[in-house]
Amino acid sequence: MADSPVVLLRAHARHAPWNARGLAAHASALVDAAGMRPTNASARAMPSARAVRFYVANGLLDRPEGAGTAATYGYRHLLQLLAIKIRQREGQTLEAIKQEMREVTGDALERRVAQSLTPALVLNGSNGNGSADGPATWRRLPVVEGVEVHVRDDSPASRDAVLLAIREAVRAAVGRTEVAT
Repeated sequence: MADSPVVLLRAHARHAPWNARGLAAHASALVDAAGMRPTNASARAMPSARAVRFYVANGLLDRPEGAGTAATYGYRHLLQLLAIKIRQREGQTLEAIKQEMREVTGDALERRVAQSLTPALVLNGSNGNGSADGPATWRRLPVVEGVEVHVRDDSPASRDAVLLAIREAVRAAVGRTEVAT
């Protein structure tokens, strides 16, 4: 029997703690994999580290452990950020989301997020090794010498246009790293 969406969502807790950028990227990947489309510009796919800090400052996200560049975010922060992005994509305002966040318990928040992300969670499975039909197949994307990205064929990110964007983003990041060293 397949794991429930809540159990599959909890598997993401093992990736914590995150910095603000890592939290934003992890939440974005889950929301995008679920195929949720934004209804407006504020619900864009990738919340930034700056957006995470904005949400903390405005009471939408709990305060992180630590401060500044040493701030770390855990599983509850992931749930909160996912809930914010999901509700934004459904057309809710930040003020309405803030009110909802005050009224929802941790378990209810987790269930609500898991239900909204069921397509992504079930597709990815609890261990990411494939589906009931067999093992997953992967696409290799060479980026630069010594760097390659692997994308599972059943991922929305395996589309050619997305793969090209991923490659260019990683190349740009590698280039910035080489310049800094």
